[in-house]
This record gives sequence, C-alpha cells and structure tokens, in this order.
Amino acid sequence: MSASTPLDLLIEQSRKARDHAGRSLADERRGEARAAAQLDTLHQYRGEYCRRLQDAMNNGIDAASLANYQGFIRSLDDAIERARAALADQGERVSASQHHWQQQQHRLSSYDTLATRRSRQQRQAQERQEQRHNDEQTNNTLARQRLEKHRWE
Repeated sequence: MSASTPLDLLIEQSRKARDHAGRSLADERRGEARAAAQLDTLHQYRGEYCRRLQDAMNNGIDAASLANYQGFIRSLDDAIERARAALADQGERVSASQHHWQQQQHRLSSYDTLATRRSRQQRQAQERQEQRHNDEQTNNTLARQRLEKHRWE
C-alpha cells in the first residue's frame, strides 16, 4: 500500500486534525480545572472572612468595621458569581471541544475503515490471482503428464 494514495493522505490529515482537537480539549479541560479551583478559593476565602467577622462581632466591633466587612463580603459574593459564570462558560467550551474531538475521531475511524476494506480487497484479489496461477500450473502439469503418457502408449 503506497503511503501517498489520496486515502492515506486523508487519514494522515484526519489524524493530525484529531490530535490537534485532542490538545485543544486538554487545554479547555485545564482551563476548566483552573476556573473551578479559583471558585473554590473564593468560597474558602469568603468562609474564612465570614468567620473573622463572626469573631469580631463576638468580641465587639464598631459600625465602620462592620460596614467594611460587609462590603468586602459583598464584593466576594460578586467575584464568586463571576467565577461561577466563568466556570459555566468554560464548561460549555469543554463540551464543544469534546464534541469537535469526537467528530474528528469519527472521521478518522471512517477513513481507517475504508483503508482496512481496501487492504482486504487487495489481499483477496491477490489471493485469487495466486490461486488462478496455482490452478494454471497444476493444469499445465497434468496436461504435460497426459501428453507424456499418450506418447508412450
């Protein structure tokens, strides 16, 4: 099988496209993991800050400090919402990237199936050719043997 047939070129291009899609998918998944880690960090920081506020309230806190704590917690809540939205967007990018990779994999599998079928057909044609050749040789040998037998009779 020649490495330069159109089908072989399609297979190679499809393999490259599938591999590129796989790398993109991996990048998107890493981005999703970073976004999830950032969201977790914000949640932890908010929880820690709420505990600090609770401790300060238990020990007595002035109104200005309370307002500062509450304002900062609101800003953390806003950051958490933005992080949730970013994580959701990243999840959609992961899904789209995964779908693209699956399409590329399917295309490559289709071409591989065609190449396998072509190879099988070529092998069967070669086997038939060899069988015809063997049959011819056998028939020629038998014909010679009959001819020799008739000569001696």
